[in-house]
Amino acid sequence: MNGERLPVRRALVSVFDKEGLDRLAAALGAAGVEVVSTGSTAAVLEGHGLRVIRVEQLTGFPDMLDGRVKTLHPRVHAGLLADRGRPEHRAALEAAGIAPFDLVVVNLYPFEDTVAVQGVDDTLAIERIDVGGPAMVRAAAKNHAFVAVVCDPGDYRLVEAALAAGGTTLAERRDLAARAFARTAAYDAAVASWMGDRAGGQRFPERLTVGGRLRQVLRYGENPHQAAAFYVAGGPGGPWGLGAATQLAGKELSYNNLLDADAALALAAEHADRPFAAIVKHTNPCGAAIGATLEEAYAGALEGDPVSAFGGVVGLSRPLDAATATRIAGIFTEVVVAPGFDEQALAVLAGKPSLRLLQVDPAMPAGRVAVRSVAGGLLAQEPDHGGDDPAGWSLQAGDPPGPELLADLALAWSVAGHVKSNAIVLARDGRVVGVGAGQQSRVDSVRIAVAKAGERASGAAAGSDAFFPFADGVEALAAAGVRAVAQPGGSVRDAEVTAAAAAAGMAMLHTGRRHFRH
Repeated sequence: MNGERLPVRRALVSVFDKEGLDRLAAALGAAGVEVVSTGSTAAVLEGHGLRVIRVEQLTGFPDMLDGRVKTLHPRVHAGLLADRGRPEHRAALEAAGIAPFDLVVVNLYPFEDTVAVQGVDDTLAIERIDVGGPAMVRAAAKNHAFVAVVCDPGDYRLVEAALAAGGTTLAERRDLAARAFARTAAYDAAVASWMGDRAGGQRFPERLTVGGRLRQVLRYGENPHQAAAFYVAGGPGGPWGLGAATQLAGKELSYNNLLDADAALALAAEHADRPFAAIVKHTNPCGAAIGATLEEAYAGALEGDPVSAFGGVVGLSRPLDAATATRIAGIFTEVVVAPGFDEQALAVLAGKPSLRLLQVDPAMPAGRVAVRSVAGGLLAQEPDHGGDDPAGWSLQAGDPPGPELLADLALAWSVAGHVKSNAIVLARDGRVVGVGAGQQSRVDSVRIAVAKAGERASGAAAGSDAFFPFADGVEALAAAGVRAVAQPGGSVRDAEVTAAAAAAGMAMLHTGRRHFRH
């Protein structure tokens, strides 16, 4: 039965991470458990006053091949895998003189941490691929009807409590087994990913391995009735982006905070070479600007749509300074995402206990694929890196834009790639002045962007994330006084659309790339 406790009489302990072994040794010793251990683990346990049997005494073989072979032996694995409910298994153990294990404590070589170090030597990485550890963990987890397996020092308290209570329950062993298989699955995924990178493997392999470690259970998901959690993605380079972020202040992050922070981070990262600020609401930028200083950039971003900015998420390309922090403090903001925060800025925002401050490196490792779920499967694609060079655009109508207008076109085009499709973005004087997002009709997105911009549409530049299927969108922009538009081109009506731009005296450039964001 689930509630019945199976006594722990014999344990196998072999760990790389020695954290917590003092408490574990005390608990095992107090319970009178016979302990078999390996190498350095045995030495540490003995140092804590616990008597152990060395694994070489059990197997009759010393460590071989520089420690690559030490636990791969029937006297270890038969003791882990024997089904004690089968008389033939019990007879086989007795005939071989092998005693079963009731508890296995094993954590693995730190492969993920090893390959997270820039420029790590392949030889060291390969040596950190554990073989015996996962074999013991999987064997014990398979046989959880009789064996408890622990592969995380954080679970030692559970072991201590179980030993004090007289043993482990089946429910506890099932839970530990599930955690153990999740650990070995993530470990193998990390190894497979690293091996694939080193081998120059396919971008989309036959089997997609996606690993993650629970960082926090969130209060709820997009809505209060939905449970949610945040997992940090694994991989050869270690955690990155929001998975490696440091929260310096504020309340616990919500599911929606994280989505908006991701959108703000992606846009700010595209402008890391200059002072830039973006304000995101419901994953769409509602303001964005370039400035001579970060304060100027933020002021310009806020000016884009101060109403929508209320309760938004701010993404910055530079460390937050006191002057910019003072401006941010003037409006209710949920999250600020930046590559750093100086002490004066933190002091300014200290009076905003709810404001979440996230320090994040905007760099994204090369070779990563973006993954999202659909019913019954996963979609994977290359990330859509923006930052397109206007020098590669082709002029289709009107006069070549001067430097200032071209800079506004580049800004509008960049931001459009971060707005839900259909997307139209208007920029003027280095700042976004109107955004039309997520409409089923492109001309409706134009109308919204123009309405948001008001008088500022006159003289502005427009970016359209995809081609104009009809001339009506361009005509509406021209009627509002928009001077130039950047769009991918590629419509069957390109000639008609271009003619409309030419008739209005509007410059039109084809970028040759689409930036849909569904």
